[in-house]
Amino acid sequence: MEAPPEPTSETTTDPVSTDGRSTRWDDHRAARRAALVNATRKAVHRKGSDVSMEEIAAFAGTSKSIIYRYFEDKVGLQIAVGAQVVAEIRDALDQALHSAESLRDGIAAMVDTYLAMIEHSPNVYYFVTRTGSIIGNDAGPRITGDGRPPLTTFIDEIDELMRVPAVRELGLDEVAASAWATGQSSFVRGTGEWWLARRGQPGVPDRDALAEQITTWLWEGVTAASRAASGPKSTAKES
Repeated sequence: MEAPPEPTSETTTDPVSTDGRSTRWDDHRAARRAALVNATRKAVHRKGSDVSMEEIAAFAGTSKSIIYRYFEDKVGLQIAVGAQVVAEIRDALDQALHSAESLRDGIAAMVDTYLAMIEHSPNVYYFVTRTGSIIGNDAGPRITGDGRPPLTTFIDEIDELMRVPAVRELGLDEVAASAWATGQSSFVRGTGEWWLARRGQPGVPDRDALAEQITTWLWEGVTAASRAASGPKSTAKES
């Protein structure tokens, strides 16, 4: 079906269009944005995280001017790609945790899933995590639908995902569980990026070995904290 013409002041005055032109345009615009995001991901995957807008447009079979009809600039496009990518990682981690039989197995599955996803396309990962507006540390970061940069939203959601079982299954109090969850997500991300930049070098573990190593570090730390929290507060000396 031919795409409806872009609305003008005449076609948008009445919010209820008898021929559904406004709704059809909205649907077309959303589909076109999604297609451009997917094309950008493919271009970044193949050409690198520093891909130019000219290269993205060529890969998408369009022009920069068309892309700028849907995205304010390259950062706007990066934010849209970032929102899609971090949502996919979040959903995969959520499924990994809740499909496991124990919390330790859940942590192991989440770590392995995260490493597998960033290993699959390091270029896309760097493209969406190394822009100030995406992580929220530049001047006036642009935001997504929930009012925060996409990576900030992602980190908060993963922290919450891990905080709940830390309270329920390990008996940590809310403050300790929150601190552990926040530290865990930062640790996994930092270690994952360290590994991503050094894969294949002498002494650097493969993904399976690193996932198990990270899981052991995280699990032994949280179980030690749990034992400390549930143990006696003080001991009396023998007379």
